[in-house]
Amino acid sequence: MHKVLIVDDDLKFCKLLGRFLSLEGYEVFRSHDLQTSSVILEKEDIQFVLLDAMLPDGNGSSFAKEIKMRYPSIQTVILTGYPDIENCVKSFKNGVADYIIKGEDVHSVIQTIKDQIAGFSPKEGRKESRPETHAETIFNFNNIVGESELIREAVELAKKVSRSDASVLLLGETGTGKELFARAIHNSSTRLSGSFVAINCSSFSRELLESELFGYRAGAFTGAIRDKKGLLEVADGGTLFLDEVGEIDKDLQSRLLRVLETGEFIKVGDNKTSRVNIRLISATNRDLSSEIGMGHFREDLFYRLNTFSIQLPPLRERKRDILLLTEYFARLFSQKLGKHITGITREYERMLMNYNWKGNIRELKNIIERSVILSAGSILSEETLPYEVLSYPFQDAKGGNSSFDLNLFERLHIQKALITAKWNKAEAAKMLNISLSTLYRKIEDYILSPNDRN
Repeated sequence: MHKVLIVDDDLKFCKLLGRFLSLEGYEVFRSHDLQTSSVILEKEDIQFVLLDAMLPDGNGSSFAKEIKMRYPSIQTVILTGYPDIENCVKSFKNGVADYIIKGEDVHSVIQTIKDQIAGFSPKEGRKESRPETHAETIFNFNNIVGESELIREAVELAKKVSRSDASVLLLGETGTGKELFARAIHNSSTRLSGSFVAINCSSFSRELLESELFGYRAGAFTGAIRDKKGLLEVADGGTLFLDEVGEIDKDLQSRLLRVLETGEFIKVGDNKTSRVNIRLISATNRDLSSEIGMGHFREDLFYRLNTFSIQLPPLRERKRDILLLTEYFARLFSQKLGKHITGITREYERMLMNYNWKGNIRELKNIIERSVILSAGSILSEETLPYEVLSYPFQDAKGGNSSFDLNLFERLHIQKALITAKWNKAEAAKMLNISLSTLYRKIEDYILSPNDRN
């Protein structure tokens, strides 16, 4: 009998879905938060997880990634009441098998679940995964795409520090590639044969993060029926990567500082000291100096983490790399999705070059994947771009953006017409009551020229 875990804070929906699955012959477990779910996953041989996208103590998609890392044989399906393409893509990249909308007929939901379970064939039972160290899965500095001066400088610094055992603090906005740098540093170090263990500190409550990092002894709390290794022990002899380290609770900061100073820690519920030999790489998009000033982050821990810092540039400061990354991701997703993408239209290129990329490389990657999914041919066109890219105001070479700027007003008006006409230029020209040749000329005038690409 398959064991299914339903994780949803909507108690009525959770109970109803559980009842239907029980009638179908599945053994059902229910949870309403991530912390309880972790206990059930540790205790029971769960084979299938139905996971709400948003829960009181965390994000379902991020938790799905943790499930995939620790229990690779478990199938996970995301449940959501608010469908969103970006979240859907993110969920699939985190190892989710399917994405179900709660508003659908319950019988079709059950059928989707049955289809997924029917296609699931456990091999050797559940095992905790060991981070990849085989040559074919190694990330190295060759995986970092870019020719701009800022990214080349960051890579050179990372190469130099990789030869040492110093703690590294990676700084930069969300989506700038901090984990990729961390993996490349590990895989260029003398610790290559050891584990690379990554955890996003913002994805866990204080208590759950403590047990994940330090492990626990059987009986330490309700549901702890056997000893569990923490990620510190898993990373022994290798590298521990703490993403979003600025989110760690101040009490845990003290415990982490002791590990860095002495290599010693005490598991939850234990009374004896354990020892590890790890290299720590951490990352944050916060200004830790400001956090120290506000009393949110320990100054002594900051100096331990910040032995060697590397600032990763945002994508808007390395525009010459946008098309290189676009080509790389288009090729990657073409292979993954069985398509044959050979290029992009000129308008598509201009849109990418004009956009501000607040989500940086991660946002670009998601948008290219979306375009490849939606593309019907071999060329990516602007029709496959999301609204936020299509509607972003064009900037001239001088960066003019005054609300009284007549050229800007005309730009935005033409852009609105193009979006409404789904980039059918003949139709947009009719809407604007201008000739097609005039529209083409204005598009040429109002979009970034090659000389504006940094």
